[in-house]
Amino acid sequence: MTARVLVVDDIPANVKLLEARLSAEYFDVITASCGAEAIEICQRGECDIVLLDVMMPDMDGFEVCRRLKGDVKTHFLPVVMVTALDHPSDRVKGLEAGADDFLTKPVSDVVLIARVRSLTRLKMMTDELRMRALTTQEIGLASREGEAIADKGMGGRVLLVDDRASSYERLAPVLANEHHVDVETDAAQSVFIAADGNYDLIIVSLSLENYDALRLCSQIRSLERTRGLPILAITEEDNNARMLRGLEIGVNDYLMRPVDKNELLARARTQIRKRRYSDHLRDNMQASIEMAITDALTGLHNRRYMESHLQKLAEQAVLRGKPLALMVLDIDFFKSINDTYGHDAGDDVLREFATRIRKSVRGIDLACRFGGEEFVVVMPETDMAVGTIVAERLRKAIAGDPFTIEKGTRKIEVTISIGLATLDAATGSVSDVLKRADQALYRAKRDGRNRVVPAAAA
Repeated sequence: MTARVLVVDDIPANVKLLEARLSAEYFDVITASCGAEAIEICQRGECDIVLLDVMMPDMDGFEVCRRLKGDVKTHFLPVVMVTALDHPSDRVKGLEAGADDFLTKPVSDVVLIARVRSLTRLKMMTDELRMRALTTQEIGLASREGEAIADKGMGGRVLLVDDRASSYERLAPVLANEHHVDVETDAAQSVFIAADGNYDLIIVSLSLENYDALRLCSQIRSLERTRGLPILAITEEDNNARMLRGLEIGVNDYLMRPVDKNELLARARTQIRKRRYSDHLRDNMQASIEMAITDALTGLHNRRYMESHLQKLAEQAVLRGKPLALMVLDIDFFKSINDTYGHDAGDDVLREFATRIRKSVRGIDLACRFGGEEFVVVMPETDMAVGTIVAERLRKAIAGDPFTIEKGTRKIEVTISIGLATLDAATGSVSDVLKRADQALYRAKRDGRNRVVPAAAA
């Protein structure tokens, strides 16, 4: 995996050292010698991750990080502070400024490369979700990137997996100051608990006595329901090998013992913020997909979906030698409903009509709003005889019970006309079956409405 790494340091020797290390691992490296230059590069979208020195003359790394994380354009760019400062309070200050990690010089080559790989991998996943979600703004869904920046990462649901009382009895109360915390001492059960608990973060001790903690992390990543759950690992200071293996498996972040309580809270908040934003992106993407294929008023599939899906159903019918029936439905005198009672009443009728369609067709049938007051129902594995029965049942369901409009204060009679046709197995032509059903609908209208008219065989 390659990525564009921005190295920011005012000392040329430090820049050259990091550049050599990263280039040897096939990362593309760009450099900046001051904070202002780094911010400009980031705003132009020229890098995937920032390695940022803290001590710089024009603007220190903490301020650079705060500005990057406070800008919608650069907020989700991973920032790793690389500095000689090694006091816990310095790390907390960096994390509170928005840094994704804080590495102390001299940095091990292995730790550096593992961290860059881990963070850029997560960034690329987020970038993909963000790219897919961009269209949601164009179709009317609100962007919540401003909310993501303002989110403090508080009030999360945290699962702490640790089987040493001396450890979890110290960690749990600290976390409980900001989050709802559950402690699980049976690591084998923790995967199932995590899957059912709707957690925002799982914290795993890599020093579990009765279970392989790395196997647990791997299981969390392999299950669909927990795949996106952030993992914060807690490891011993002399256990770098397991920590690095954890990053390869998919651990998002780690803490060294002895754990500083402020650093624990800062790292937990960071992971919970990221989790919430990723969930928002996925929800927005799903909503945009649904909006693209669904009619907003009736909740039925729209014409675009029907046209693409009908083609697949027709191909399957021909391939399997099964019949397929299609009916085109039209609400009789719908214009007069709008003209007499108003468009709100017309919308009430369309919504109720869609509800009655759903109740009258099978789960395998495809019901769509074709446009205006016209609807299409596609019925796989259905011949003309059965299709006529279904169509007649639907016609009676509409005509047999008045429709409620004007918030339940008035009822009106509504009827429909239906044209019915079956797919020609010889050609499998979708346009032909639609045309013949539409012609049958025209005859139903001409012959008096409120009736089902089957099309002649192709």
